[in-house]
Amino acid sequence: MTLLNDRTPVDRFVITGPFEFSDRIQPLEHFHELALETRPDLKAAAEAVEKAQTDHKLAVANGSTDPTFGVDMARNPPIPLYLGVSVNIPLRIFDRNQGEKARTEIDIQHAQRTLDAARTQVFSDVDSAYFTMVSALNLLKPYRDEYLKTAVDVRDTMAFSYQRGQAALVDYLDAQRDYRAVRVAYLNLVGAYLTAEAQLSLAVGREIQP
Repeated sequence: MTLLNDRTPVDRFVITGPFEFSDRIQPLEHFHELALETRPDLKAAAEAVEKAQTDHKLAVANGSTDPTFGVDMARNPPIPLYLGVSVNIPLRIFDRNQGEKARTEIDIQHAQRTLDAARTQVFSDVDSAYFTMVSALNLLKPYRDEYLKTAVDVRDTMAFSYQRGQAALVDYLDAQRDYRAVRVAYLNLVGAYLTAEAQLSLAVGREIQP
């Protein structure tokens, strides 16, 4: 919520939507590009670099000198009219703004390193959340495609056999317990996937669509 700049209190924050997952995920580079465009901390670091560069240009401009031009026109008998032109060019033996120029150059380097660190942190956040989501998805697929179906078939078979006296009650209860264990594990993995998806949204700086 911090990266998304959402100030909704925790007790009023409501999550809505289907409790399911998508088995199609965009490439990692797609989320890298979104994060570079969206993350507010990265934007702030980039703006700090621009400000430091502007301050340096100002320091250079303040340290420069401009020639001064003058024009003089008058009458001085017996000369009826005379015109004079002057040019004054200051000689800068010492640059009194040299310290400010050096300071702003250091600020530029510092801001650039901060920007590089922010970009590295963005990639790290996105990579961590992305591969957590991929890992959860790799575990979910066999549950959805195989384990759940097998558990349901075994439970239904044992229920059919128990109803006709071909299986003991304990066998039917064991099958029912195994089915519920598989179902709970599947739901927990879906929750882990959705949590990783939310973490990826935070890392990117906006709500994403896998």
